[in-house]
Amino acid sequence: MDALIVAGAVRLGHRKATDVIAGALQRAENSNSLCAFTHLQAEEAMARAMAIDSDVAAGKNPGRLAGVPIAVKDNIAQQGQPLGCASHMLDGYLAPKTATALARLEAQGAIVIGRTNMDEFGMGSSGENSAMGPTKNPRDLGCVPGGSSSGSAAAVAAGIVPIALGSDTGGSVRQPASFCGVVGLKPTYGRISRSGLVAFGSSLDQIGPITRSIRDAAVVTHIMAGQDPLDSNTIDAPMQPLSDERIPSLEGQTIGLPVQCWKKGADSGVLETVQSAIARLEERGATVKEVNIPILEAAIPCYYLLTSAEAASNLARFDGVRYGPRDDADNLLDMYLKTRSQRFGPEVQRRILLGTFALAEGYSEDLYVRANAVRGLMRQQIDSVLQNFNALAMPTTPTTAFPLGEKTNNPIEMYLSDIYTTPPSLTGHPALSIPVGEHGGLPVGMQLVGRHEDESGILKIGMVAHAR
Repeated sequence: MDALIVAGAVRLGHRKATDVIAGALQRAENSNSLCAFTHLQAEEAMARAMAIDSDVAAGKNPGRLAGVPIAVKDNIAQQGQPLGCASHMLDGYLAPKTATALARLEAQGAIVIGRTNMDEFGMGSSGENSAMGPTKNPRDLGCVPGGSSSGSAAAVAAGIVPIALGSDTGGSVRQPASFCGVVGLKPTYGRISRSGLVAFGSSLDQIGPITRSIRDAAVVTHIMAGQDPLDSNTIDAPMQPLSDERIPSLEGQTIGLPVQCWKKGADSGVLETVQSAIARLEERGATVKEVNIPILEAAIPCYYLLTSAEAASNLARFDGVRYGPRDDADNLLDMYLKTRSQRFGPEVQRRILLGTFALAEGYSEDLYVRANAVRGLMRQQIDSVLQNFNALAMPTTPTTAFPLGEKTNNPIEMYLSDIYTTPPSLTGHPALSIPVGEHGGLPVGMQLVGRHEDESGILKIGMVAHAR
């Protein structure tokens, strides 16, 4: 059931929040095989549900998300709860504060039932890089759910919760949403505060919702959005409300199809499924045209250089001194080396090494500085195209969910899973993945990329294309 329906029933007294939360916790327990959660917080969740039921009984309005169970990715802080990033580097660490985005949801009555599994520190495209073990796809337990917000997507797809929070650096909300057949939104960079989000690539990281309905995604984003004195990058531009129409008209809307995302790389079955969704947009009045954006070809190398460099800097703080456990050694240097080499997983170590190299004297000019210049040019080209188009449309991923273990020994092939999701992450544009059908029995997602600060525009288009 969608979150807004649940909240309405709780506010009207037709359902008890305690019953809603008890049901969600039971579903989570029954779905242990998915490995979607790193931690469940039943006692705290039931206490909040009881408080909401008391407010309803007293005639108070507990908020737009009254009694709605939500799940939170393990890199988003909630005061007093584990904040592990699915890494042994943070075993036993408890968050000292609550992330701004989560606090705003809780203020509207949302109730966290647990923390979700993820690729360690957000580094991965399959959900297999977790120190807690790989998450499985509810649609096919032999397949990956995507990453890095693997547990959040799996929890929503399995019907455990209607809303889960993820973080998206290069596609980590949209790609698992596509693989699991749910809705995933990466807002405009700065739309939602990053305060309380453990940093991976700070200039790209964004908290975003994973939901079953587009309307839920819109409401959740609207609640989380807004300026925050704890994050100087937040923007004060208001987010426009979503259309009240169930299937709105798209008359006057022009949608671009970047040839770089349609001519190469994607499975033919995925392309055909997304083309069927494009046809639905045309039926509702949209004009669809091909568009050439050559610089998209540079997205993957640009993304992995920049984010690895930022990760190398951000993760330097995890040294066994300030956070989490440490390993014993005879001297300080050996303690650093032993702690970091034994507690960081192989993918995290790979990206730290790549990032350190990219920032090294004698190489940064050719690598990091050049990648930043490419990023700036990419934003200019996409902005220029979007002056004539309301949105860009493409597959979210080049394939459907692939089997567990299939790409773990081939990092380059794994990285190419993000080939369509990295450009809007680099440029800060809002991007939405919606399920539009199936291929080979597995979900297919379509990605819509919009103008800066125009989440409502792509959500409106997504309502037409969404297959439910």
